Amino acid sequence: MIKLFKYLKWHEWLLLALLLGIVAGQVWCTISLPTCTFEISQYLLSENLAGNWQNMVISCMKMLGFTAGVLLTAVFARFIASYLITTLLARVRAKLFHQINDFSTAEVKKFSIPSLITRTTNDITQLQQVLTTLITMGIHAPLMAIFAIVKIVEFSSQSSADSLSIVNIVSVIAIAIVVFVIMTTVLPKFKKYQKIVDSMNKVTRENLTGIKVVRANNAESAQETKFENVNTELTKTNLFVSKIMSLIGPALTLIMQGTSLAIVWIVGLLAQTNPGVVALMSTFTQYSMFIIMSFTSLSMLFMFIPRGIISGKRINEILDTKLSLFDGKGATPTERGSISFKNVFFRYPDADADVLEDISFDVKKGETVAFIGSTGSGKSTLINLIPRFYDCSQGQILINGEDITDYTQEELHNLIGYVPQKGLLFSGTVESNIKYGKEDATEEELKKAIDISQSNFVYKFKDGLAHPIAQGGNNVSGGQKQRLSIARAIIKDPEFLIFDDSFSALDFKTDKIVRRNLNKHFKDTTKIIVAQRIGTIMNADQIIVLNEGKMVGKGTHKELLKTCEVYKEIALSQLSKEELA
Repeated sequence: MIKLFKYLKWHEWLLLALLLGIVAGQVWCTISLPTCTFEISQYLLSENLAGNWQNMVISCMKMLGFTAGVLLTAVFARFIASYLITTLLARVRAKLFHQINDFSTAEVKKFSIPSLITRTTNDITQLQQVLTTLITMGIHAPLMAIFAIVKIVEFSSQSSADSLSIVNIVSVIAIAIVVFVIMTTVLPKFKKYQKIVDSMNKVTRENLTGIKVVRANNAESAQETKFENVNTELTKTNLFVSKIMSLIGPALTLIMQGTSLAIVWIVGLLAQTNPGVVALMSTFTQYSMFIIMSFTSLSMLFMFIPRGIISGKRINEILDTKLSLFDGKGATPTERGSISFKNVFFRYPDADADVLEDISFDVKKGETVAFIGSTGSGKSTLINLIPRFYDCSQGQILINGEDITDYTQEELHNLIGYVPQKGLLFSGTVESNIKYGKEDATEEELKKAIDISQSNFVYKFKDGLAHPIAQGGNNVSGGQKQRLSIARAIIKDPEFLIFDDSFSALDFKTDKIVRRNLNKHFKDTTKIIVAQRIGTIMNADQIIVLNEGKMVGKGTHKELLKTCEVYKEIALSQLSKEELA
């Protein structure tokens, strides 16, 4: 948690030092109040009250001045603390978001999406509450306790009332024991609590994302059972923590009242031989309350700190994660539009076996290469290596004659137009989603992308290109999402177009028109296609057949029908012999 303070700038460190001075001033003003009370009590108990009237008024004015000082310093301290922590965590939140954006798919899977969401929202909020309290109360309470103890020792030595100091020592020890017992009991529960919040996020997100599937299968009761299990566990953890935490109030109240009672009793005994000690009773009581309240504040802070420590640790886990993908120094390609896989192997992190084994092929500029195979054969995994969503475990991938790891990720992604398997749109408008691939696209380029991708349906919307798109594109059909995703990729006019089964939601007629448009307008663009339909890929320059991660066939459609049994089986399962011919 404290590690995050390294993100403060130099002028903010100066503000932090100023805050320390303001809080020290606040404590000094607060500590001075009982002294004024003692002076006023002495004047009231003196035999010459009339002669001390002017001095008593001065003491009252000093008391008002110190009270005003406490009020002003408290306001300034809170303001500076809020500014510092809000600014710091805004910077941390931005770094967190940037770090997650740089994560490869491996790092995202390591943490899980629900956990990453919780860490960037709930954990940051928890940390803001803890740190704001820490740099005010965490400075104020110890200073107050130290100053109050010094004053008590000073007054005790002057008044021969050492027994009053002993009362406060016993009180502090009792508070320390209570805080230690409660902390060691609840600390493990705070860590468990954050993990349960991750699970709650996961279940809720899963239910909302798959609400149509849940209803279609009448599985509401199953989802409710999942939610109930997590909710029950979260409730039990909260109840346990609340029960333990509820003990701190009565315990500290008992100590506080017991201390006051002990002071009154001791002062009563001392007053039998020294009546002047009565004036000390109020002063000692106030200082004792300052000490107890300081330790009470610290104990409450110690209840907050475990949450902050855990949240800070979870945030630092992300910020300290070493990225598995690094930018190269920059490539200087000598050719355009070519891809080469040379003996490529790939294995997912912590997996026992390779997903891809010994993949080798070459694609020239303007060619169309297609990948086909059964489910789980590694098609999507293979094309995800091209934009470096993962790095291959062995072998080499060349883009335009240069090793893919020599490119910076920005350079590499500028060469590629990528259409994912599941059409994904962002909240905004039709226009903003298509221009996501090229923000400065002209109206002509926008219209061309719409025409090529057969996204002309957008003109039928009442708002046209300004038609709002819901998060994830949930207010348009699957086929419309795919066509808009294709438009977003081609508006970049990239050197490589990657289609990860991106025509599956299109009808055969639209599929054929889109592919024809791509071949017409992107003759010099290298196209990589993953598809399940033979009709989508049969005209490709090169078809690669995958089976259980191995390349079992490579060639044109006609060649593979003769030489690759796996391809022939897939083809015959979709089309007749006459259609294939």
